Amino acid sequence: MMAFRAMGTQVEVFEPGDGTGEAARAQFEAVEAACTRFRADSDLSLVNGDIRERVVMPHLLSRVVGAAAEMRTRTGGLVDAAVGGAVAEWGYASSYESVTDLAEAPRCREMPRWEVRGRTVVRPPGTVLDLGGIAKGWTADRVVESRDAKVVSAGGDVRSAHRDTIVDVVGGDGKGAVRVRLGVGALATSSTLRRTWNVAGTRVHHLIDPRVGSPAATPVTTASAICSTAVEAEAAAKAVVLLGADGLAWADRQSWIRAALVVWDDGSVYATSGLEAA
Repeated sequence: MMAFRAMGTQVEVFEPGDGTGEAARAQFEAVEAACTRFRADSDLSLVNGDIRERVVMPHLLSRVVGAAAEMRTRTGGLVDAAVGGAVAEWGYASSYESVTDLAEAPRCREMPRWEVRGRTVVRPPGTVLDLGGIAKGWTADRVVESRDAKVVSAGGDVRSAHRDTIVDVVGGDGKGAVRVRLGVGALATSSTLRRTWNVAGTRVHHLIDPRVGSPAATPVTTASAICSTAVEAEAAAKAVVLLGADGLAWADRQSWIRAALVVWDDGSVYATSGLEAA
């Protein structure tokens, strides 16, 4: 196993194809350099700052933005990369380590409409795309699919090509919730407890609900989803958190979601019938 820091989290690579894990690290570094909103010279920052309505994206960025557009469709608009502006206004404008409390809450904003046509993104100038979780899951998928590793774990996102993979799902408070038999597939976890700060004296988190333009009000503190790919699992887990009490029922209706699990704010744990505990 090899471990390294990338995309603001700890990445663990199991059974690296090159024996060292350097090929996997290189993929994470390349995607981070292209897709982070925390570097002024990243491809994403340059696109976000472009004053034109239509912008041709570099190839790597276009693939990740395309995946984000697909996940927005799959989740009925719940997982929308265009929340970047709202995230920044609520205080998460730089890397989490630099986030400080805000004295006043910003006005809630309506999400801008955007679409991808080939390698061109079409959106109102000033739209800020945030690819954080999507980019992380997408990269984990690429590392495993390119055989640079058998299993990748990146800050709660796991993509596995090993039939015996078992994952411990940990709640946002650091306590274990359940041990899951994943096998070949992907699992991702989203939580309102991990990245938090104070706004106008109230604790808020980084998961913006695009329906209201502010941090989601939900009884679900942590959600995990199992899908075929990490980018799907990442989107599914976030959607379940945003949907709150209706999250598991929604997940059960999606053919692309194998199973889902939630931890409520009172510590209760619930799951869909498709979850296979180890």
